[in-house]
Amino acid sequence: MTLLILFLSAFGAATLLPLQSEAVLLGLLVNSSYSAFTLIAVASVGNILGSCVNWYLGLRIEQYKGRKWFPVSEQQMQKAQRSYQKYGYWSLLLSWVPMIGDPITLIAGLLKENFARFLLIVSIAKIGRYLFIYMAYSMI
Repeated sequence: MTLLILFLSAFGAATLLPLQSEAVLLGLLVNSSYSAFTLIAVASVGNILGSCVNWYLGLRIEQYKGRKWFPVSEQQMQKAQRSYQKYGYWSLLLSWVPMIGDPITLIAGLLKENFARFLLIVSIAKIGRYLFIYMAYSMI
């Protein structure tokens, strides 16, 4: 059950939901019998899969952009697309950053970023973030 909670918090944090998985990971590092490797792996897989959901939603979202309920204006979409095109797929290295990372992964799907490259770069970013958290925790 503990690993499921970690997975779900990491998955949800990578989507557009306002969740944080870092606190869950830190709490489990302190109070869990699971190895750090297991906890980092579960959090990373959940977070990466959540970003993949964003990529897929971005891939499919354009068909809805003319609807009244669509949450983003045409101007906002064009601005986000220009930014992504300016910095390219390397901007996916920021996919771990709160507030900007989730939209970056969505825009990557919208702009039909190659999924294999998307997965590789996002995986590096997400795993790196959790490893950094673990190393910072270990130094305390």
